[in-house]
Amino acid sequence: MEHEDSTQIDAGDAAAELSPGATSSASRVHAAPFREVALVDGAPAASTLVVQLGYRGGGFAGYAEQPGERTVAGELRHALETLLRRPVQMECAGRTDAGVSALAQYASVPLAAGELDGREARRFECSLCALTPDDISVRDLFLADAEFSARFDATMRHYRYRIAAGNARPVLAWDHVWWLRSHVDVAAMDAAAQCLVGEHDFKSFCKASSAAILAEDGRSTSRYLQSVRVTRAEEAGEDLVFVDVAGNAFLHNMVRIIVGSLVEVGRGHRDAAWLERGLAACDRAAVGPTAPAEGLVFQQVDYPTGSLTRWT
Repeated sequence: MEHEDSTQIDAGDAAAELSPGATSSASRVHAAPFREVALVDGAPAASTLVVQLGYRGGGFAGYAEQPGERTVAGELRHALETLLRRPVQMECAGRTDAGVSALAQYASVPLAAGELDGREARRFECSLCALTPDDISVRDLFLADAEFSARFDATMRHYRYRIAAGNARPVLAWDHVWWLRSHVDVAAMDAAAQCLVGEHDFKSFCKASSAAILAEDGRSTSRYLQSVRVTRAEEAGEDLVFVDVAGNAFLHNMVRIIVGSLVEVGRGHRDAAWLERGLAACDRAAVGPTAPAEGLVFQQVDYPTGSLTRWT
């Protein structure tokens, strides 16, 4: 994410985060749908544990669990079930694809009444860190109401894509940038990107096979982007290009296809009008290539004020 929903419509980009049949316009103003409280050991959950985690995506086959594959969710589930001594249900803010990293992924786990009584947050966090591998970082722990869902209560998701543009081989950024080996016009990229802001049918920016699944299910490829900005900045002594994208939900590979298309503009191969026509075409072949997964990071998720309380 990137997965954006159960069709692997991106993490990366991240999963289509709308509930089946929902429209993106409805999600601009957050209104959580009615949801039944999850059951824990046969009884309604009393609260929800929310784990904020980061991870380096290179060693995972993505966030979502897959048979026979090493995944973020699989590692996290093993650690939580060891600590809580029972099977757990988990929901995440966005299911990232293989190779995509995260700084602030959120996973929610329903809790039974009194399940954390007598436990200290610091010890629980340390134990969770000890039970997860080195490429996963447990960054914070929160508590929420029993109805809370890391997926459905998210109001905005933020991604950053890093590009190293030029002949110099990246050093510290090597494993989390797209090294282009050519220069790009950042101003042209940023200007062209503005046609993507707002609510649009982003079918052109969705992996074709995933778009076909959505169409078969009668689900929309419309999404709302709050902002798309392209800037140049120095990070750890290296000059990089950042593509920052914020939206309510994303389609499979949506952020990476946006980046690949903007790079075509930045290299001078295409112009802003081409990108606008590609968006209107609702055809994957009308826009640019999918950028490599390693440059993408799931940066942050926004939730309604007051929905999360830091566990201390």
